[in-house]
Amino acid sequence: MQTPKQDGFFMPAEFSPHHGTVLIFPERPGSWGYGAADARRAFAEIAEKLSAHEQVYMLVNSGNREAARAMLPPAVRLLEIPTDDAWARDVAPTFVRNAAGEVRGISWQFNAWGGEFNGLYTDYAQDDAAAEAVCKALSVPCYHAAPFVLEGGAIHSDGEGTVMVTAPCLLSPGRNPQLSRDEITAKLCAYLGAEKVLWLPHGIYQDETDEHVDNIAAFTAPGEIVLAWCEDRDDPQYAMSAADYEYLSRETDAKGRHFRITKLPVPHKPVCVTEEECAGYEFAEGEDTREPGERLAASYVNFYFGNGCALVPQFGGEYAEDDARAVEILRGCLKDREVIPISARAILLGGGNIHCITQQIPAGTNLNE
Repeated sequence: MQTPKQDGFFMPAEFSPHHGTVLIFPERPGSWGYGAADARRAFAEIAEKLSAHEQVYMLVNSGNREAARAMLPPAVRLLEIPTDDAWARDVAPTFVRNAAGEVRGISWQFNAWGGEFNGLYTDYAQDDAAAEAVCKALSVPCYHAAPFVLEGGAIHSDGEGTVMVTAPCLLSPGRNPQLSRDEITAKLCAYLGAEKVLWLPHGIYQDETDEHVDNIAAFTAPGEIVLAWCEDRDDPQYAMSAADYEYLSRETDAKGRHFRITKLPVPHKPVCVTEEECAGYEFAEGEDTREPGERLAASYVNFYFGNGCALVPQFGGEYAEDDARAVEILRGCLKDREVIPISARAILLGGGNIHCITQQIPAGTNLNE
């Protein structure tokens, strides 16, 4: 079977035109406390904002269909596809497109961010099957990349031949330990239609995905990157972000351009789980747990591009000034679209943020527009 690159397909940039966005209605008690009530409100707000600009698809388990329908705008299309959790970025297909505008999907192998080595839960068969099911529901062809393990949050594409990843994630023993860095690079280029892979040395401190790239850096245009930055030299994140900045400063993209790097500061102090929040979780056997006071991987880089807009996480309370600064910085970077702040602490408590729960479907000639 040919690879997407051999067939003329590539991964468009997230900021390029969309047909739509995939989300998953949250349910898992070990990720979303107190019956997922706050998380569902946050997901519904995101779906509402995006549905004004593009088609939104919400995956639901059979028992959640009525609850989802009651909370979501009528324009949101429900797809009854079972999943184990709600991280659409990581379990929905990665979509690729060719020069004629035809869209196809890629189903990577999913093992809950590490499998037996350091996976976050042990039963993930439904998550692993979700990408193929979404492709079937949308009537788009699907490339099967298994046994190559990858999540959508581990890759960023500029749409012009450059893909960005982090070394701690892609080289984690829980993913593809049988492959060398060069072999992983070749696999990414073959499936994403890329010419160059940027390997950032770090992600966000204590990111339980082994430091997904979508929490530390994002392309905002060809040759332009926003990088999560830490201004506190005593914080472990300072050295991690500084190493990434140094790496990107000396690198070029696939077309030989040096990068314009915009620093996007993380919250001025760690965002941590409170005792009350922690009491709302119900953890299954073998599932990663949380403790009161645990630091979460809060980053404003985990925003999402919609058509004509960008949805930016906000953490509220004592982080109000940090929130406002992030919105202001991104408005300076994204002058061609509306930057929309979204209250997202409830999503962060699940372990990720807005980018982690969304997966873009590029505009395509074989999709119902």
